[in-house]
Amino acid sequence: MSDLDRAVLDYLSHLGVERGLADNTLNSYRRDLRRYATHLAGRGIDAPGAIAETDVLSFLGALRTGDADHPPLGAASAARAVVAVRGFHKFLLRERLVEADVSAAVKPPRPASRLPKALPLSDVEAILAAAGAPGTTLAKRDQALLEVLYGTGARISEAVGLDVDDLDLTDGSVLLRGKGGKQRIVPIGSFARAAVEDYLTAGRSALVSAKASTPAVFLNARGGRLSRQSAWVVLVKAAQRAGITTEVSPHTLRHSFATHLLDGGADVRVVQELLGHASVTTTQVYTLVTVEKLREIYATAHPRASR
Repeated sequence: MSDLDRAVLDYLSHLGVERGLADNTLNSYRRDLRRYATHLAGRGIDAPGAIAETDVLSFLGALRTGDADHPPLGAASAARAVVAVRGFHKFLLRERLVEADVSAAVKPPRPASRLPKALPLSDVEAILAAAGAPGTTLAKRDQALLEVLYGTGARISEAVGLDVDDLDLTDGSVLLRGKGGKQRIVPIGSFARAAVEDYLTAGRSALVSAKASTPAVFLNARGGRLSRQSAWVVLVKAAQRAGITTEVSPHTLRHSFATHLLDGGADVRVVQELLGHASVTTTQVYTLVTVEKLREIYATAHPRASR
């Protein structure tokens, strides 16, 4: 066994015993570091002290291009492997097995930014109109739930976490409890308000359980608080009934809420407040969506946009 292989085993033992990493995570580190050690051996390196920054960069390049035994890795998978390698080199330095961390300047590749996917307004309206069998108690609940998700931009956890006292339908506002216990009050539009009022007066009472009463707005068939998973199913089924073939999730409605506001001229900082983002930078990704839309319209409508 080479000094390099022994150092890898010592690091893996450190991760498992002292750091207490989960088995799945430890297995990922093991695979990545074994591949790293094999790559270094192919370059004639069998000791930690012989590794140079160019060797680490060479490994990153091999991850992205692949070889006879491995397919090319995407940015996210390659980044995970580089994180394992950098952790290994920090360990070597800490244990004084090397004099410098040669991986310090090697940055993991950044995955390409994925723009939020927003539905056209017509698709959103079709989904909202397809919420359950008309007239049934659960249909009233489902209609109110989807209208709240799209009408307020709430996260799914915020919607199912609503209590009756969080609603002020007279004032047209709702209290949402976001990440980290942060709260915000957002307006609720007339469509969502009407759907919620209909559900509260002619639907929720039929679902309330005398054995386990709850202040939750949205209840399941047993009278308990509706779960996030069940709310997800409500949306997926409504989309299927509406004939929407695009994959949808509760976050899709949140994305659509933000994008449609910006398309309508809303200021990005107002949208930031409505979404409950701590930083406007998070919200600005939605402005990229609207810019793309403007670019598409320009390309097809302007007589001199292209040759």
